[in-house]
Amino acid sequence: MKAIVCTKYGPPEVLQLREVEKPSPKANEILIKIHAVSINYGDIIARNFKNISPGEFNMPFLFWILARLSFGFRKPKRKILGNVFAGEIESVGTDVKKFKTGNRSLDILEKKWEPMPSTYVCPKMV
Repeated sequence: MKAIVCTKYGPPEVLQLREVEKPSPKANEILIKIHAVSINYGDIIARNFKNISPGEFNMPFLFWILARLSFGFRKPKRKILGNVFAGEIESVGTDVKKFKTGNRSLDILEKKWEPMPSTYVCPKMV
């Protein structure tokens, strides 16, 4: 599948369209084919975090340090940005009972560090 990947901090030009492995749902996950993704201010900050000083971060210095640890000091830990999406369920894991193939989904990934591909995502449901 294709995804926009951020392998280093910087301007929008650091983003690259790449082929990445399509996720497959575990027993407690669903596979959603993504139709639309929202990129928000937090994603822009994450892409350019190397250039964000503690003063520009608009939070206490301790939070800036923790964010640097979470995002990565030299390059992004999370290569695919975004966590708000709309799509359609393509398949469900064996333990998932509330959803079925074909259901539409509009969601915000609960864990910011789950990968957010531009084509498919497998959030945990149980």
